[in-house]
Amino acid sequence: MPPFPTAKLELLPTHFGVYIMKSQTGSVLYIGKAINIRQRVKQYFAPGGDGRPIIPFLVEQIAEIDTIIVSSEKEALLLENTLIKQHQPKYNALLKDDKSYIALKINNKHPWPMVQLVRYKGKPAADGLYFGPYISAHAARSTLDVMQHVFPLRECSDQEFLRRTRPCILYDMKRCVAPCVGKCTKEEYTHHVDAAIRFLKGQNKEIVQELYAEMEKYADTLEFEKANAVLKKIRHIETTLEEQRVDKPLGGDSDVLSIFRQAEEVSLAQLFIRKGKLIGARHYSFAKIAEDDAELLSNFILQHYAQLEELPSEILVPIEQPDAETLSEILSANKNRMTKILTPQRGDKKALVDMAYLNAEATFKKEKDQQAIRERTLLDMQEKFHLNRYPARIECFDNSNISGTEPVSVLIVFTDGQKDKRRYRKYKIKTVTSPDDYATMYEVLMRRYKRAKEEDDLPDLLIVDGGKGHLNIALKVLQELNIITVDVISIAKEQGRHDKGMTREQVFIPNVKDPIFLRDNSPILFLLQQIRDEAHRFAITFHRARRSKTTLRTSLLDIPGIGPEKAKRLLRHFGSVKQVMAATREELMQVPGLSQINIDAILQTKNVPNATT
Repeated sequence: MPPFPTAKLELLPTHFGVYIMKSQTGSVLYIGKAINIRQRVKQYFAPGGDGRPIIPFLVEQIAEIDTIIVSSEKEALLLENTLIKQHQPKYNALLKDDKSYIALKINNKHPWPMVQLVRYKGKPAADGLYFGPYISAHAARSTLDVMQHVFPLRECSDQEFLRRTRPCILYDMKRCVAPCVGKCTKEEYTHHVDAAIRFLKGQNKEIVQELYAEMEKYADTLEFEKANAVLKKIRHIETTLEEQRVDKPLGGDSDVLSIFRQAEEVSLAQLFIRKGKLIGARHYSFAKIAEDDAELLSNFILQHYAQLEELPSEILVPIEQPDAETLSEILSANKNRMTKILTPQRGDKKALVDMAYLNAEATFKKEKDQQAIRERTLLDMQEKFHLNRYPARIECFDNSNISGTEPVSVLIVFTDGQKDKRRYRKYKIKTVTSPDDYATMYEVLMRRYKRAKEEDDLPDLLIVDGGKGHLNIALKVLQELNIITVDVISIAKEQGRHDKGMTREQVFIPNVKDPIFLRDNSPILFLLQQIRDEAHRFAITFHRARRSKTTLRTSLLDIPGIGPEKAKRLLRHFGSVKQVMAATREELMQVPGLSQINIDAILQTKNVPNATT
């Protein structure tokens, strides 16, 4: 395509307005605004452009430039925003709401609210109070963990809440006041909910002060056990939540924006400061956009904040905005407060902008990191299988036996989507002698979770290798132990086969008759296969080791005078039981520690008909 004739640039107007760059087919490539349209557009065609790497690619596609003249900067801003949304140009940054965000939610419209880690797209739903979004699932889980130790709200699902006839383990642990069975009044529970809401709004100091007052009250009445319980809550807050460096003398509510740009890709970080505390963050990614940083910030502010009902008192940006006052006027129209757009040069506010830049850079790099992929997969798993908890720690069991002999079971653990081998466990089955997989599963699960309950070491998700029957066994064990905080699923190949590439994986979840089938390229399926295959490998390895010891016990240790130590020496010297039984007297005499009586006993066993070899 021939280049856009530069002679036409001289025909462009020199007024306020919007310019629309189009391709040869008439599609809109880019939309911009300018105080002087001609002067601004000429910069794109100057030798070397304006330094942005994408500009030469944009310019070579321009076949036509349309303009719309307006009477003010405000009109130019509004028109540009409207046209970008209408045409969605290739080289403009368009804010989309299809990204998922992580937040903590309190369903305050429920008679007995609870705190949950949730994910949402676009705007949060109107079914409760949302706090966040958080920078990562880890940050949200850390906050949720603190809350579950400090505020004794229910953690069970609505269905479980209605079914309860006695308090669960969380009541004994002082982590729930058991509203399900009337252990607290509505007023008492509401008090805890209100405190949790204030905590999430950043009023940490006020909560701690109230807890100190409560502790002193118990101490004055000599209720030292209650005072100690309150002190533990205080310490949990103080040690888990580090004081943010974003305390500002004047407090207030601010949003902080900054940009990290690398080649054609841009990451924009948005930090939320409420009452002087950093309470959350959000980030946006753009690629192949022609806007410079100032234009990108201006368009982002207009696209994002114009649709919000509640605005911060100020928006801090790293680059001076020529249209800051106009933007502020547009955003604040018909709102309950005036929002200022500021570019701080020093002090606490400048430190916040610098922090936002570091977040933008870190997020840019993190998106290319495997950990982010694992977190997204676990969040998808929580949503797909309707789990009550984010599956940060997953435990999976598998059994192994051959014709019922030497039955064993193993536990493998994945933490944050990765193998956690220090938590792996092996189990010798004690009560099952016949090849009964269900009975074996029942025994090992009962042993594991009875102890886990006592030690407060429960996982978020339990996976059993098997079908619907295995799932029901796991649910039965947890019900008998009164454990409600562990989600359960089972995974199996169709018809229980473990060969590869022949059958589909199926996942069973509680209270659903039919299994769930995942698409072949599903990240969830890949993770489940990793977990199941690791459990299968570990079980087979353990069972083989048990069989080797059995072989050793039934042959070498049955020989008179041969104990464990001499059996080990024989195996180290000859390599196998078969080679030991094939050895001559001269060869046996070379083994240290063997007496002539031992050698005679081995040779005599070797010559006995039907002797085990």
